[in-house]
Parts: sequence; structure tokens; C-alpha cells
Amino acid sequence: MEERQKFSVLFSVYFKEKPEFLDIALESVYNQTVKADEWVIVKDGPISEELQAVIDKFKTYDGVNIKEVPLEENKGLGIALSYGVPACSHELIARMDTDDIAVPERFELQLAEFEKNPDLDLCGGQIIEFETDPNEPIAERRVPLTQDEIVEFQKKRSAFNHMTVMFKKSKVLEAGNYKHCPLMEDDMLWVDMLLAGANCTNIDKYLCQVRTNRDMIARRGGLKYYKKYKNARKQIYKTGFISHWQYTKTNFIQFIVCIMPKWLRKKVFFGVLHKKSK
Repeated sequence: MEERQKFSVLFSVYFKEKPEFLDIALESVYNQTVKADEWVIVKDGPISEELQAVIDKFKTYDGVNIKEVPLEENKGLGIALSYGVPACSHELIARMDTDDIAVPERFELQLAEFEKNPDLDLCGGQIIEFETDPNEPIAERRVPLTQDEIVEFQKKRSAFNHMTVMFKKSKVLEAGNYKHCPLMEDDMLWVDMLLAGANCTNIDKYLCQVRTNRDMIARRGGLKYYKKYKNARKQIYKTGFISHWQYTKTNFIQFIVCIMPKWLRKKVFFGVLHKKSK
């Protein structure tokens, strides 16, 4: 029987995260039908004793190999992940957020895609969103499946659910690795990878249950948030991936969303951008 390809799982954790959410996220990785060969956890600045205790607990689990990458100070997600990618020992790397839940067969499904297509560089999937109980979903976010659809969608919004992706380390580094791009660290990487000729797909299955907050979404507005969004889109525009018209159009739409009343912004997010889960 041919040996499967080894892979790493990459996390970034910082001091504001909740230990109970981290515990659930790591448990979901441990309970996969195909176990990760390595867990790389970037500590984005000093973390609490409670968060460290959760990490230390999983170090005692059979078959778990945890590599910690401590940063002296908080650098932000993009920079933290840029340290994590080269720290991974294996060519395949699965991203995982520290407050979400991976479905048990997530890694098995993604490894099958890379085995089926050796030229594949980036593979994601669909997500279900919940607030407090994973068994009571409130929304879902579906992303395009094929290369052409992904390229076109990425010009407007993220074509991947970042917490579901598995990618090749060599292609990420060839594309320039993660960069500092607040709000769009992942989008910036997808754009760089597509420009570098990455072959991409999304699996039409739910790979993660994602924690969300309707009130937080409602607050995702105002001029301060819009300025961050505009700056991030400007970084993407400078790559040449999107036209000036696409840059202007998405900025205008985001501006309208940002100045909406909170109740209306919530309706747009869950009624248009993220479909309500049935």
C-alpha cells in the first residue's frame, strides 16, 4: 500500500483568544480520520497561561507532534503566518483557525484531491457558520469550485474560506508568502498565488464549522473599517490582478455597506453575502 503524503497543520494564536475555543479547535484536528504529521503553532506575541495550558495538554496526546514558533511581540496575522509557513516540515500545509471546528474527514478529503491531481497547489471547501452551538447553524459561505470561477470570484471577494485551505508550501513561498495586509492577509496570498500560476480548487463539501457573531458583523462598518478595507484592496490593485474599475466598484459597494445602519448591514451579510443555512 502506497504511503500517503505527510502534511503539517498551521495555526496562529494570540493573547486575546479564548482557551475553551482553542481546546475545541485542537480537539477537532486530533479527531481527524487522517491524522496530521505535525502541528505548527505560531504564538503571535506572549500568550496567557490558560492558552499555553491548552497547547501543553495536546502535547501529551498520542501521535501529536507540536512545534511552537514563539514571536517576541504581536505582529499581526499575516506576519505571524509568514513565520509559520517556513517552519512547517512538510510540503502540504493545512490552515486552521483557533476557534473553528474541522469536520472529521476534512484532511482525508483534501489529501484525496492532491493525490488525484499532483499539479494542485491550493484546495479549500465550504463552511457552515454558527454562533454558540455547532448543531444550530445560522449561515453558510459557499465558494466557487473550478479554476476559472475562482479567478473571477477572487477579483470581487475571497474565493476561498481561509480556515479550510490546504496548500503546497513551495507554491506559497514562490508567491512571496503571507504579507502584512490587515483584513485581507489571506486574499493577498490567494492573489499572489494565482498570479504565480497556482492550480486551485474548492471541494463542494463542508470542511469546517466556523464560529461567527451576528452582532460583531453588524459592527463591521464605519469609516475606520472602510479605510482598512480600502487600503487592503489597494494592495491587491497594485499587483495588477484587478482593474481600476474593479477596485473602484468594490470600494464603492463596501462604502455603502459601511455606512448602513447596523441592522441593515446584518441583513446584507447573512441574507446576501452568506446564505442562511437551512
